Amino acid sequence: MPTSKPHPNRGGAISRRQARRRAVEMLYEAAQRDTDAVTLLADRVGATDVDPIADYTISLVEGVTGRKAQIDELLAEHAQGWTLDRMPKVDLAVLRVGVYELLWAEDVPDPVAIDEAVGLAKELSTDDSPRFVNGVLGRIGTIADRLRAVL
Repeated sequence: MPTSKPHPNRGGAISRRQARRRAVEMLYEAAQRDTDAVTLLADRVGATDVDPIADYTISLVEGVTGRKAQIDELLAEHAQGWTLDRMPKVDLAVLRVGVYELLWAEDVPDPVAIDEAVGLAKELSTDDSPRFVNGVLGRIGTIADRLRAVL
């Protein structure tokens, strides 16, 4: 009986937290290089010189990229006093993943999406970033049910 071997650079025992972090890192890198995140991802998923990429990382990068216009519109509307251009790129990547999980990742409860994004902001960005990320995602979270119904 033939066995199906997983792709050598996908999956693995990577936690969702690690997968989220990797997605944020890839979105950030794509923004810094002014390139498409899915193209960057595709280049990495078959490469033997990088760590394996979790399926959830792939889902997040593809999901955020596919809904980037909607996500950015929501962020621009709810990031009181901040334009997307003014935000640190890492905060923007964290927020994009957080909004995607809030609105389109059906298996992620809203509080978890927000908490995970705040945790990533603590790990990857400035001292002020966790509060900022929490505020923006909290505002979007209060209307998430209505947004899911129309998006």
